[in-house]
Amino acid sequence: MPELWIPGAEGPHEAFLDGLNRRIAAQGENVVVEVELRDGSRFEVIGVEPEPGYGFITLRPRPEKDAPAEVIVPLGSISQIRLHAPEEEPAFGFQLPS
Repeated sequence: MPELWIPGAEGPHEAFLDGLNRRIAAQGENVVVEVELRDGSRFEVIGVEPEPGYGFITLRPRPEKDAPAEVIVPLGSISQIRLHAPEEEPAFGFQLPS
C-alpha cells in the first residue's frame, strides 16, 4: 500500500516558532504581528501555533467581524512577517470651521 502524501515541507516548525516568539517578546508587550501570505492576503495575528504539523501551522487572526478563528497554512506560504508598535488611530470626528 503506498504511503499517503501530505503537502507541505517537513521541518522543525517548533524551533521556527520558538525563535519567532522570542523575537516578538523582544519587541515588548504591545507588539503587532502581521503575517502576509504569498497570495497577498494579510492577517494581524494574536497567535501562531505549530499544529497540525506536516508542513502546516495555525494562525489565529485578531478577532474581527467576518474574520476566521483560525487559518491553517503551509509554512512555505508565508512571504513576510512584520513586527511593529501599534499605530494610534487618528481621532475622527466632525470639526467646525475655525
